[in-house]
Amino acid sequence: MPRTTGGIATHRRHKKLLDKARGFRGARNHIYSVARDNLRHALAYGFAGRKLKKRNYRALWIARINAAAKANEISYSRFIGGLKKANITIDRRVLANIALNDPNGFASIVSMAKSKLA
Repeated sequence: MPRTTGGIATHRRHKKLLDKARGFRGARNHIYSVARDNLRHALAYGFAGRKLKKRNYRALWIARINAAAKANEISYSRFIGGLKKANITIDRRVLANIALNDPNGFASIVSMAKSKLA
């Protein structure tokens, strides 16, 4: 009985992986064994990067809120504490956007937070 190699299935499997490796430089996009390893790393870094992006944006929002709060003569931590006491539930993304685009609106939010601290 002749031996079967499964060449068509292997070729399709390799081609599918090499298509995903398009855009990689050098041997990474056309040599299967190299592409496989680099694609595995790329997918892992992409997964981790999606988590890091959320962390980095939160840090940016906090920095913007802190700068705007300092301009209104209150520290970031006291401002957030005042918001919690005043039962104002605005997330940091929206607060940073208000601080950046509407300084007067942010100042009114700060005054509400300050009134609950005193």
